[in-house]
Amino acid sequence: MAARQYCSQGLMLTTPHSWNTMSLWKKTASVELLNAHCLNTAVSHLGIEITEVGDDFLRGRVPVDRRTCQPFGLLHGGVSVVLAETLGSVAANYASPEGWRGVGLDINANHLRAATSGWVTGTARPVHIGRTTQVWQIDMVNDAGEMTCTSRITMAMLAPRPGTSS
Repeated sequence: MAARQYCSQGLMLTTPHSWNTMSLWKKTASVELLNAHCLNTAVSHLGIEITEVGDDFLRGRVPVDRRTCQPFGLLHGGVSVVLAETLGSVAANYASPEGWRGVGLDINANHLRAATSGWVTGTARPVHIGRTTQVWQIDMVNDAGEMTCTSRITMAMLAPRPGTSS
């Protein structure tokens, strides 16, 4: 059996992307709540939808259509990054204590395969959940399950402002 490792929050880390079965969410999160929160934003205008909230992951997807493709008919690389940042940011905010907020510090993406139709689905999983920073890995696949993009986002976690309720 591998040696046990723990993140700074005291959660057991069994592999770099496999947290223990205890949910990492510190706030109530549901597909309906998260999608409602994204209405009338860039997220909803691109057709991005949150599809699943697991104990240790957040999943969402974006359609490959006229809104999201570049002139050559391929999913625009920036749209993959918007999906990654959406999933990583939402996940970081729901994995932080009440009143805390996560803001993006850095994001990178490696585009591995073009997508021309259907949906691209991303899954965000924590790499590091600390008091002041979080790092999330977002892997994106096409409808055939082939990896199209992999991304990593680093979030700065901001404490509640004195005198505010959230």
